[in-house]
Amino acid sequence: MSEKYAIILAAGQGTRMKSKVNKVLQPVCGKAMLAHVVDRIRQAGFAEPIAVIRDKPDQLREYVKDPIHFVTQKEQKGTAHAVMMAEPLLAGKPGVTFVVCGDTPCITVETYKRILQMHEEHQAVATILTSYVKDPTGYGRIIRNEDGYVARIVEHKDATEEERTINEINTATYCFNNEKLFEALKQVDNKNAQGEYYLTDVIEIFQRAGDLIVACPAENEDEIIGVNDRVALAKAQEIMQRQINHSHMMNGVSMINPATTYIGPDVKIGRDTVLYPNTYLDGETVVGEDCVIGPDTQLRDTRVADGVIVERSVVLESEIMEDAKVGPFSYIRPGSQVGPRAKIGDFVELKKTIVGEGTKVPHLSYVGDTTIGQFSNIGCGVISVNYDGVNKHRTVIGDHAFIGCNSNLVAPVQVGDHAYVAAGSTVTEDVPTEALAIARARQVNKEGYVPKLMSKHGKEQNK
Repeated sequence: MSEKYAIILAAGQGTRMKSKVNKVLQPVCGKAMLAHVVDRIRQAGFAEPIAVIRDKPDQLREYVKDPIHFVTQKEQKGTAHAVMMAEPLLAGKPGVTFVVCGDTPCITVETYKRILQMHEEHQAVATILTSYVKDPTGYGRIIRNEDGYVARIVEHKDATEEERTINEINTATYCFNNEKLFEALKQVDNKNAQGEYYLTDVIEIFQRAGDLIVACPAENEDEIIGVNDRVALAKAQEIMQRQINHSHMMNGVSMINPATTYIGPDVKIGRDTVLYPNTYLDGETVVGEDCVIGPDTQLRDTRVADGVIVERSVVLESEIMEDAKVGPFSYIRPGSQVGPRAKIGDFVELKKTIVGEGTKVPHLSYVGDTTIGQFSNIGCGVISVNYDGVNKHRTVIGDHAFIGCNSNLVAPVQVGDHAYVAAGSTVTEDVPTEALAIARARQVNKEGYVPKLMSKHGKEQNK
């Protein structure tokens, strides 16, 4: 198989976005459009794409993790001129080159592979991704010859009335014989109203030379959307979310309502997991098998093992181990780990905390910078007092410990294995193994105090 190259056109200014952010960096499903295009091109088998940009390669590199070459088009002289910016890297090399737009994030890996397959089967010099659309107004029309191959592309403004009835359009995504592409680009001129060099002119050059040009229709009109404004950005978000959700469902994930389930492109989910409505899985989250996630839940950059339940909660950059239960209304902040079969209940906040196997933090607690052993119980309203106003300190609780309700553990402090802390205690010293800590004032009852108080203030006691 021949070498495969890709050129991504990403130098447009995107003025219709009305944004300080580069157009191709606008997020779709939580990831920059350019990153989506690079990822899908690479998954289709193209190594280290070349992105043609206007400026600021370092800024764009922050958004694209995969290896990529950046070349700059300082003057905007048209699409053919943009492709020529890649000439130092590609000219004279045998193989095929894709030319795609950086603002078309929804073209699927399968479509890229199908274009390549058709290109190689027909041994074409150029293969054009086309689409049959309901309203082709404004698009270049594909004119086919009697054999069904592409004869030319006619821009809408130049088309006759008969040609305007054609609803097969050019999507501006191409596969070229690389050597012939750069030979043809040298023949493109800018003798047009805009004074620009158009990539579509190479199609006419190939046609005059008798070269074979093939059209590859997209199977779904939605995926060819180009994003030029915020309305199209929202539409692309909708399309891509459908693509992502469909892929997960086909792989064995159940969604109660896919329309209200939001999954990032890098998320992995095991089979027989159920996602309830208003669930958000972002970043590099990995969810195991047989889990129940949601409703009203967000997981970001989080690893979730098999059999976990997370309900109405937020979990960020943490790990939930097998058969644990989180929620409802838990908030697990970065750097936390919930052990196997542990329970984190309602209105509990964890921060940089390790919770051991079978341990329960059932409700209304803040546990920060803490390590808790196995099978311990943290009562209602317990607080790890981890901040002294300058530094954060750590609390360590052993195995099978019991921390009573409304206790404060003032770090740094340790509670030993099988130790108890009485309810309402403020613990400032270590608690030894199997000890009971009581750190509260002795209760004093003053008999007859209330009537005296009322009389002093001239009030009657309500009875």
